[in-house]
Amino acid sequence: MKKYILFLWVSSVSFITQAQNVKPEPFSPIRVIVFGAHPDDCDLGAGGIALLYSSMGHKVKFVSLTNGDKGHQSMNEGQIYYRRLKEAKEAAKRFGIEYEVLKNNDGELMPTLENRLEVIRQIRKWNADIVIAPRTNDYHPDHRNTGVIVQDAAYLVIVPNIASNVPPLRKNPVFLYFRDRFQKPNPFRPDIAVDITGVMPQKVHGLDAHVSQFYEWLPWTNQDLENVPKDLEERKKWLLAAMEKRSSVTPEIKISLDKWYGKEKAELVKQAEVFEICEYGKQPTTEEIRKLFPMLP
Repeated sequence: MKKYILFLWVSSVSFITQAQNVKPEPFSPIRVIVFGAHPDDCDLGAGGIALLYSSMGHKVKFVSLTNGDKGHQSMNEGQIYYRRLKEAKEAAKRFGIEYEVLKNNDGELMPTLENRLEVIRQIRKWNADIVIAPRTNDYHPDHRNTGVIVQDAAYLVIVPNIASNVPPLRKNPVFLYFRDRFQKPNPFRPDIAVDITGVMPQKVHGLDAHVSQFYEWLPWTNQDLENVPKDLEERKKWLLAAMEKRSSVTPEIKISLDKWYGKEKAELVKQAEVFEICEYGKQPTTEEIRKLFPMLP
């Protein structure tokens, strides 16, 4: 009996000593880069996950491929360009991310070789694990062409002799599409659904930085400008209601939430950001998706 107790004691001491000698793996931040056609596009499609990633110490960058200099009903191009740049910088502070606005003119973005090489360089410099962009079926030509440009960059980010002044990535990132409502030629597929209910007010706070868009230009295009509240807090509540509707859970999204959260937790999700996996990048397993999206349970 004494020998048995001694054996247990020695084993315990040995186990504790080994445990103390095991060093925890160093934290390696996940690196996400999001491309939009205009300042505020990335914020709309991925502002919620940007907040979740940044709160966990991961790195997110938004890149607008145009300067948005046409998006206003009364300001000229120079005025709106500088205003939107300032708004994007403020949004970056609120989301806790980096934000870059390129100098292509709004409404004139084309899938040129120059733009493709710039996107390749952006992805490589960021050393991206995840790349997010719009799909190529959309009402706005800048949105469609952003999708084309990023798709065309997907494989080439690992090719050394393309954009050779920036070292290639050693692995192809996971490329994802934003959620959209367009049905032709094929509807959006919600492969990954992330609960953003808890950060929805913070997301709206980030969107609120784009005053020229959410309280002036977009309501004007929708013939709804007279309904925008004048009071700063009231208009933020107005924007919150609109964004909650935009991020609501459809039956298709509910199926995806059930997969990632389980049915019980999925029932509690009110708003979600949802992404489709692009077939041109890395095709992640379920386990890899959970590692790349650590906010999933």
